[in-house]
Amino acid sequence: MTDNSERTWHALPAEEALKALESSTAGLTGAEAEQRLRRHGPNALPAAKPVSPLRRFLAQFNNSLIYFLIAAAIAAMLLDHHIDAAVVLTVVLVNAVVGFIQEGRAEQALGAIRDMIAPHARVLRDGARRTIAVPDLVPGDIVLLEAGDRVPADLRLLRARGLLIDEAPLTGESVAAEKHEPPVPADAAPGDRSSMAFSGTLVAAGQAMGVVAETGPRTQIGRISGLLQAVEMKTTPLLRQINQFGRRFTWFVLAAAFLLLLFAIHIRDFHWIDALIAVVALAVGVVPEGLLAVITITLAIGVQRMAARNAVIRRLPAVETLGATSVICSDKTGTLTRNEMTVRHVLIDGVELSVGGSGYAPEGGLTNDGDDEDDAAAIARAADIVRCGLLCNDAVLKAEDGHWRVDGDPMEGALVALAMKAGISPDHERGEWERLDEIPFDAAYRFMATLNRRSDGKRMIFIKGAPEAILAMAGIDSSSWEARIAAAADRGERLLGFAARAVEGDGNRLGFDDMAEGVEFLGLMGFIDPPREEARAAIAECRSAGIAVKMITGDHAGTALAIARQLDLAENPQALTGTDVDALSDEELAARVLSTDVFARTSPEHKLRIVRALQSHGLIVAMTGDGVNDAPSLKQADVGTAMGRKGTEAAKEAAEMVLLDDNFASIVAAVREGRTVYDNIRKVISWTLPTNGGESVAVILAILLGFALPMTATQILWINLVLASTLGLVLAFEPTEPGTMRRRPRPANAPLLSPFLIWRIALVSALFAAVALGLFFFTLGRGESIETARTMVVNMLVVAEIFYLFNVRYLHMHSLSWRGALGTPAVLLAIAIVVLAQLLFTYAPFMHDLFESRPLSLAEGALIIAIGALLFLLLEGEKILMRKLQWFRELG
Repeated sequence: MTDNSERTWHALPAEEALKALESSTAGLTGAEAEQRLRRHGPNALPAAKPVSPLRRFLAQFNNSLIYFLIAAAIAAMLLDHHIDAAVVLTVVLVNAVVGFIQEGRAEQALGAIRDMIAPHARVLRDGARRTIAVPDLVPGDIVLLEAGDRVPADLRLLRARGLLIDEAPLTGESVAAEKHEPPVPADAAPGDRSSMAFSGTLVAAGQAMGVVAETGPRTQIGRISGLLQAVEMKTTPLLRQINQFGRRFTWFVLAAAFLLLLFAIHIRDFHWIDALIAVVALAVGVVPEGLLAVITITLAIGVQRMAARNAVIRRLPAVETLGATSVICSDKTGTLTRNEMTVRHVLIDGVELSVGGSGYAPEGGLTNDGDDEDDAAAIARAADIVRCGLLCNDAVLKAEDGHWRVDGDPMEGALVALAMKAGISPDHERGEWERLDEIPFDAAYRFMATLNRRSDGKRMIFIKGAPEAILAMAGIDSSSWEARIAAAADRGERLLGFAARAVEGDGNRLGFDDMAEGVEFLGLMGFIDPPREEARAAIAECRSAGIAVKMITGDHAGTALAIARQLDLAENPQALTGTDVDALSDEELAARVLSTDVFARTSPEHKLRIVRALQSHGLIVAMTGDGVNDAPSLKQADVGTAMGRKGTEAAKEAAEMVLLDDNFASIVAAVREGRTVYDNIRKVISWTLPTNGGESVAVILAILLGFALPMTATQILWINLVLASTLGLVLAFEPTEPGTMRRRPRPANAPLLSPFLIWRIALVSALFAAVALGLFFFTLGRGESIETARTMVVNMLVVAEIFYLFNVRYLHMHSLSWRGALGTPAVLLAIAIVVLAQLLFTYAPFMHDLFESRPLSLAEGALIIAIGALLFLLLEGEKILMRKLQWFRELG
């Protein structure tokens, strides 16, 4: 058989395709089929090489900060600091288990694509009809298709009768594609290859016979699977930043700890065991061992909040990535639009009616766009075309749970809804006009006709179809309608023509000859898949947040631009088609992609190139989609977002996020939550590091200057244990700050520690160390014991952290308000636990034995609280001052 690897089957006449495949309309023989199966392999997609569970689990530990935490835990265990070691190891293990479970599910994407292939197919073998397993199909097999079948391989159609195929999973088209036998140009986009039926698509109507042209990985769906395998899993900005921070911080801590150990032994004459214990305790205190756990919890809380907004997160880090999103690439059909056809305009002789409402709900009225007659008169004149659309129609509208859906063709469903808007009862009208016969729609003649008899015996032929076919049938010069047709096309509307003819006699059969003359042209109707009303507001919110929105669709450019204008996607939206994209190099596409708002007639390769072109500018890209054709670009994007209702399993498994309501507005809500999550992570960092920093500075100064340590090693561990498990956790529950969606997205390369955060950490660490040491020497100066002085220092640091928590809850506004003072239930509960723990630390005798603490007087407690309040006021003043400075906004 001729090599078919480079064949453009859609451009070959059917006879030549059969010849090239060395087949005939009688099908292959069993022996020939078996030979070809050995040569071409099964009609199945290759499975991706699985990664062993053990290897995936161990990969979760491949992080320099994790390495240091493990080393610190081992050291702490060897030095009998078992509590700290257990905390560190638990955090490390929980982080690894969560990553293993969440990220492992992404491996199911290719399996979901394979599941789309139908299990059996009807073929002709040895001249007889047989049913065989889909994997046994080979090039040259003759396949028979009927309505409801899933196409089992890429077929070159040999015969098509009224064939409509739902190709939305591959092309994004909201209307089933018409198919016919004649070849199409070789450079036709997949959505325009009307002579082909593609594997994995669904036959909506009609019958066909086709020859298998491509199987397995050589099909359109197979190429998408190959693209999906070629896309590498991307690391999220947060993980990149944590890894970078971990590497730098680890080396810094190791180097500083080693130098401090040498200094303590050789300069300050510490015994090496005492020096080692102090340095290890200090190192464990410096490393924010609870940070990874709190970040994981913060992300998990974000997942729960997004689920309440109909957005399900499949991979935890995607929550934070949403907050950095700078571009949303959205599919049109079903995401920005309702994926429900609606009649928008009725065009009759001299009158144009606008139709209100959207979707299949029979809500909305008809209004006359002209001034020559009132609405009632114009609607009365349109009664004939509305009745024609209702009776030349097989669709039924049903209301289920308050939502209207169509059984049948979407455009026919829109015609039923139009009749109801015009005050016509479909059941009554169809009962009044009994259908006697029909000519079903066929691409060969591009119209449908029905013969109906009214209860009084009057017979009428009702006809609907392509405008040019109906105009020609009625003998109307199409040039007289060109301007109105062009105006409808500019609005992105699909047009249908309508005609009727009165029939004399009592015949009950309908033939083409009955429409040879006497046909009266009734007019045209313009259909559109209306935009979601909430999508426009969501796009406006994106603009205020500095997020660009790009529409990437398989639909025609005119339709896509019309929807873009209705949604205010841009002031003057610009479009590129798939053909335009093909003509551009990667560099040229990268130069055009920022100024282009709409990409139409796109293929999977185009979507992948567009996402990569946007990413080449350093942008964080969220990509939405619902079809198999979207899976590669969903995986390539920083945040792949699949549709939950109408999305394929392949799209869902390739995505990081699934929208339960298929609504663009839910994406924007998820972005808002993502920004909240990132803000909360920054709050956790800016609160955690000064705690460790204040302790470390105080202890390091004691070693360097040679005075007594203000805290023992066990007291340092106590502070970390109490605060990390309480106050360090509550910031994960903080609600969204006002004005979150009025800020521009942070740059993709923004460091985890911004210059402002570094300044804040250094300032707060210095202040905490200063008040701790000042209180330490003040207490010793009053003649108190060193144990009492150290107890004062521990309580001072804890109280300072409580006050600082209220300050850090708002990074972008001041905290001196009732809302800031009252806190959240989580904050108040955490403070109550910390206060109780500190009372035990200070006054419980068994704690005195464990931590060498001592009871404090009421006056000493009041002094600590007063200093904490002054610190709060000082930091609030600093925040207000920094807010007024331009560099605060630039660096924050």
